[in-house]
This record gives sequence, C-alpha cells and structure tokens, in this order.
Amino acid sequence: MTWSQNYDPLGNLVLSSCIAAVPVVVLLGLLAFWHVRAHIAAFAGLVVALVIAVTVFHMPAQLALTASGLGAVFGLFPIGWIVVNAIFIYQISVETGQFESLKKQIAGLAGDRRIQALLIAFAFGAFIEGCAGFGAPVAITGAMLIGLGFKPLEAAKLALIGNTAPVAFGSLGIPLTTLADVTGLDVHVLSSIVGLHLTIFSFIVPFWLVVAQVGWRGMVEVWPACLVCGGSFGLVQFLVSNFHGPWLVDIAAGLVSLASMVLLLRFWKPRSAEERKGPKEKIERPFRAWIPWIMLSLFVGFWTTPFAKTMLNGYAPGTKAHSTWQAPIIPLAPLHLAVQKMPPVVKKPEPEKATFTFNYLSATGTALLLAGITAGMLLGRSLASLVRIYLRCLWRVRTSMLTISLMLALGYTTRYSGTDTTMGLMLAGTGVLFPFFSPLIGWLGVALTGSDTSSNVLFGNLQQVTAQQLHLSPSLMVASNSSGGVMGKMIDAQSIVVASVATGGQPDSPDAGTVLRSVFWHSIALAILMGVLVMVQAYWMPWTVAGAR
Repeated sequence: MTWSQNYDPLGNLVLSSCIAAVPVVVLLGLLAFWHVRAHIAAFAGLVVALVIAVTVFHMPAQLALTASGLGAVFGLFPIGWIVVNAIFIYQISVETGQFESLKKQIAGLAGDRRIQALLIAFAFGAFIEGCAGFGAPVAITGAMLIGLGFKPLEAAKLALIGNTAPVAFGSLGIPLTTLADVTGLDVHVLSSIVGLHLTIFSFIVPFWLVVAQVGWRGMVEVWPACLVCGGSFGLVQFLVSNFHGPWLVDIAAGLVSLASMVLLLRFWKPRSAEERKGPKEKIERPFRAWIPWIMLSLFVGFWTTPFAKTMLNGYAPGTKAHSTWQAPIIPLAPLHLAVQKMPPVVKKPEPEKATFTFNYLSATGTALLLAGITAGMLLGRSLASLVRIYLRCLWRVRTSMLTISLMLALGYTTRYSGTDTTMGLMLAGTGVLFPFFSPLIGWLGVALTGSDTSSNVLFGNLQQVTAQQLHLSPSLMVASNSSGGVMGKMIDAQSIVVASVATGGQPDSPDAGTVLRSVFWHSIALAILMGVLVMVQAYWMPWTVAGAR
C-alpha cells in the first residue's frame, strides 16, 4: 500500500492549513489556558491529529496509527533515554553532597544569580548542546539552576531561553549537515549563513536572558557580563562556522564563553553582588564537585566523535573494516516507504522512510548513563547505591516519559500525514514577504517536531523550491529555516516537558502549561526579529550572504 500526501485536500490552502493546525491549537490551548496536565493534553492533541489525518487528509488509518507508534517509541528512545540519564547524573551530584560544594564554588565565583544564569543556562548549556542536544542541555542546566536555589519556574524559563542560539550547531552540527544532505547545498555555505545569523542573536540572547530574569534595570547592572558572555560566544561561533564548518561551533564557543566569564570575574563584579559578598568559605577538595560534569563532558565528547559513532554502531556493510554486528535498524511495516512526499516539497514524488534505529551503544543517553556510573563510583558510591538512585529517577519521570512519548506521537502523525507541510506551504505562499516568513517556517517546524534537524528535513526542500520560484537566494532561505527554527526550540512540547521534569519535585514546581506561558512570547519575538534580519539580507544586503547567487 502506497499513499501520496495531499497538502490541500479541501481545495483551499488557507482552509486546509486551518484544519491542519487544529491539533496544535488543541494541545497548546489545553496546556496554556485550561491548565490540563501535559500527558492528557498531548493525548487529546494526538487523537485530534489522527482523526484529521484519516478523515480530512485521507491517510489510511493503519499508516496513521503506525506513524504515531513510531513517534511514541522515539519519545522513549533516544529522547527519554537522554532525559532520565541526565537527571541521574544530577541526582548523583546531589546525593553525594558534591552539588553543595559546586554551589559554593559557583557562588564564590559569582554570587549574583544573573551571572550564574549566564554561566549555566547560556555558556555551559551551549557546550552541552554542542555535545549532546536532544533536550540534554535543558535537563541538565534546569536541574543545576534548581540546585543553586533558583525557583523552579525561573530555572525552567532561563534554561529554555538560554538554549536558543546554540541549537542549529547542536550535536556536532547534525541539523546543518542534515540540511545540506536534504537540499544538496554546500554545508559550508549554510554554516556560514547560519553562523552570521546566530552570531547576532548570540550577542542579544544573554541580555535578553537577564532581562527576562530580573528586568531591564537589573540587566543594566550586569551589562559587562552580558557583553563578554555573548560577545565571546558570538565571535567564536562566527569564526568556527565560517572558517571550519558546523561541527565544533558550540563546543568551542561554549568553552570560550565560560573561560571569558571566569576571566572577567577576576577583575569585575556587579556592585550589588559586592555588597552581598561575605567571607569566603573554604571548601574541602573542591575538584570532587566537578567530577560528574567532567565525566559528562568526557563521555559525551567522545561518544559524539565520528570514530566512536562508527565503532559503536558497527561498521557499514561492505567496508574493509566490517564488524560482525550492526546497530539494529528496524523498518516499520506497513509505514516504511508507503508514504510519498510530493512536489513542491520535493522535486519529484519521494517515499518517506519509517525506520527505528536502536543504537543503544552510540546513543547520547548511554554516554550519560556511563558518565553517571563512573562519577558515582569515583565519588565512593557502590553499584547497588547507584541502582537505587536510578530507580528513584525512573519513578520521578514516569509520567513525563509518557508525556514525551505522546508529544512525539503527535509530531510524527502530523509529519507523515503532511499536515505540518500544509501549514508550511501556506507561509511559503506569501510572495515578496517570503524572506520574513521563511524563518517562521523553521520556527513552526521545530515547535511541531521538537528538533531543528527534523524541521530541516521537513521544510528544507520547500524553502529551496520556493526561493527558486521567487528568484531569491536558495542558500539564504534554506539556512533561515535552521536559524529561525532555533527560536521555536523553547516552546516545542518536548522541551517544555523536559524543562518541567528537570525542575520538578519542588513544592512550587510549575506544570508544563505554566512553563509554556512563561517563554511563549519570548519565542515569538525572537523569531520575528530573525524574520526581519533575513528580509533585510534578501533585499537590501545580499552581499552578506555567502554563495547568495
């Protein structure tokens, strides 16, 4: 059975788009306005998505149900696998007493919470994004901020806002390398354009982060820290993305930003922080507090290298260094190659793959698990003790894992049914205003799928085809899909749930709807600013675009 996607089943693209948007409206409405629990809202959105896919877009019910099942499994692995193991590392740090030491050290370096937010939510989060991605930065930085005494909602909001500028270069540049593969464009050209876009926003986001935390006046008191944090990150981001490529951007920029902040704080302190500063507390064996995070960096850093990926997945069949096993790649019948993407999304009808890769060795979550076990044993915990900690983590996230699965089931249903593409096509039909809406298509894709990579796969060809029809730079429009997509990262359902899980367990912990409301307008505003930037580039500053013509 083969089924071709129909992006305008009602014969009116605006009307078809409105119907396609109903599952998203249901999900966000239940979360944000009716305060329905996240897993119930996700289930309701999924049911509506399935009904619309089958009755309006005429997708065979069997294919629709299989697509939702694939999304649900993907929500558990690798996304859920990352979340639970990230929280495991944090919990080891807490239960061994090392997080208290870490808090004191960070407070000694920067007692001001605005500086702590810059160090952890932006700089350290960017480093983790470069290594891992897929929700790990939000989970880790959110938990760390909670441990430092931030209120749960504040911690969740700051973790989400901080995790914007690095996303396009996350996981060793996977979003951009995937985008290049999908469109056939030069990865270095795409990297340089996105690098320029996000360099500007990397400069802006630290200021934005602190304003969201304490307001304009509070930001003015720490503007040198915002400048150094964002400026150093943006400079390295620009240089690496333009002269090397997308692979090491976040890792290099995150480390330089951290180092620059440490150097700044040797010579400068915000006046308010100096007034609160008390006698410096001596900490016994301060290095031990960093063991969990050093292990995390080492394991994840190694796990994401091409050598490790190749070794842990098994060598490709037919190569000289062929291994006797492969990471299982499971085609999901009847969905695999049964759904055809259609023009103008692709140049010609193209069957959509539906496989589940059970890369249990090379998965980032596995690296986090091993990092946690190693750190726990180095800190003197027995294996039995670590098992007990892990079981408590599993119990803590049980409902959230269900929510993540349902959210991804919804996302995969809209992807394979073509309803998300319908919404993208409506935006693509904006003519001369398309450069403004181009980043918003990426924003929509990430908001729906939870991944800049998935958004690039979904809309990359659409951006290219539309740009060619309008005689715009295909490279700029394709790159803007990824640049705009990063602004949608803070409001996608997956990130919202991860943030609420990471900051949960407190008496005043926020639900997913509260977290969503706290960051929604930040996401919209930043996406609009990106749209303005791309429009200026397209019509008035084309010379800023590498490979524009």
